[in-house]
Amino acid sequence: MRTRLLLLTLAVLAGCSKQQDSTHLVNEVKQRLSERDARLRSYRLEGRMSEVGAEPLSFRFAYRAPQKMLGSLGAPFSRTFSWDGERLFEQSDADKRFTTFKNELAPEQRAGFLTETFAPFSPEGFRAPLLPVELSAKRASHPRAPEAVEVTGKVAQSPTESLQVTYTLRWPTLDFLGRQARLPDGTVIETRVEEEHCDEALKLCVPQKLTRWVKGEKAGETTLSKVELNPALPNDTFTLAAPEGYDVQTKTLVNSEQK
Repeated sequence: MRTRLLLLTLAVLAGCSKQQDSTHLVNEVKQRLSERDARLRSYRLEGRMSEVGAEPLSFRFAYRAPQKMLGSLGAPFSRTFSWDGERLFEQSDADKRFTTFKNELAPEQRAGFLTETFAPFSPEGFRAPLLPVELSAKRASHPRAPEAVEVTGKVAQSPTESLQVTYTLRWPTLDFLGRQARLPDGTVIETRVEEEHCDEALKLCVPQKLTRWVKGEKAGETTLSKVELNPALPNDTFTLAAPEGYDVQTKTLVNSEQK
C-alpha cells in the first residue's frame, strides 16, 4: 500500500514539474517574441503565391510597427488594401473603385479583422504569431534547427469544437519554422519553411519560401523575390488617395453586435 502511495505521489510531482517547466517556457517564448518584434520594426516584401492547379499570383506587402500595413494583389485581381492605423483603404483597379472605411471596431475585433484582411499578403514568420490564451511549450528539434521549441494551443471554432495549433520556432531566436493545425475531423494542415533570409545585424531569420500541405500532400507555396528588413516607410506609404476617375465611397467598420 505504501509503495503504491509513493508511486502515485511521485507521478503527481512529475506531472506538476512538467507543467511548471511548460509554463516557464511559455513565458520565456512570449518575452523573446516581444523582443524579436521590437527589433523588426518594418519590412517590405514582393513575391508570388500559388495553389496546386492554379496560376501563380503576384503580391506586394509593406508593414511598419505598431500597426500600419499595405498589401497589393496583381492581375487578375489588381486590388490594394491599406491600413494607416486609423482607416482602411481599398482600391480596386479592375472596376476603378476606391473605398475608405472609417473604424468603429473594438480593439479585439479590429485585430481579428486586420489579420483576416491582410493574411493573403503577409507570410507567416515575420511578426509574432497570435497565440491562444492557453498554451503549452516543450523543447524540440527540427531539420533546420537542432534546438527548437514547439508551442501548442487550441483555437475555438465553435462553442463545441476547436482546432489544435502547434508552432515550431528556432531556439533561442524564435524564427518561424512551421505551423501545424489539426482540425476537429483529424485533418492536418501544415505550413513549412523551405528557404530563409537571415540578417546578422538583427540576429533573426525570416521565411523566403514557404509551402502549404493538407493531409500530407502539397497544396501551395509562397516564394519571396524581395525582402527588405527595417526599411524607412513614411506615413504616406499607408494613406492612399483615390486615382482620378475612380468611383469613391466611404463606409464604416462596426462591431458585429452593432449591425
